[in-house]
Amino acid sequence: MKALTLIFVILIALLQYPLWLGKGSWLWVWNLSQQIEQEKESNDKLKSRNDSMDAEVHDLKQGYAAIEERARSELGMVKQDEVFYQLVDENNLAKPNPVAPSIQPPIKPSEPAAKR
Repeated sequence: MKALTLIFVILIALLQYPLWLGKGSWLWVWNLSQQIEQEKESNDKLKSRNDSMDAEVHDLKQGYAAIEERARSELGMVKQDEVFYQLVDENNLAKPNPVAPSIQPPIKPSEPAAKR
């Protein structure tokens, strides 16, 4: 009787192995579910980015307002016969601008070319 019980216990353990530790185990399925959720979140972010780019392309193809806005903001362009006013913050006047290139004094024409 003990041998039969031992055989049944071993048989049940062998049947439970794929459920807990095999390729289709609960842990494996849970891990795949987590990966699917991460990919869905990533896809949602990329979809919203693509939608905004699609809207921008549509605006650029349809009208000149988007092109004009982009030329003004990114390229600093001004219309003909338009006056451009730049407002300077007084607090930032004392601070040097790290983006602006340093201006070097011009080289005197009397200096030889080798010293330049």
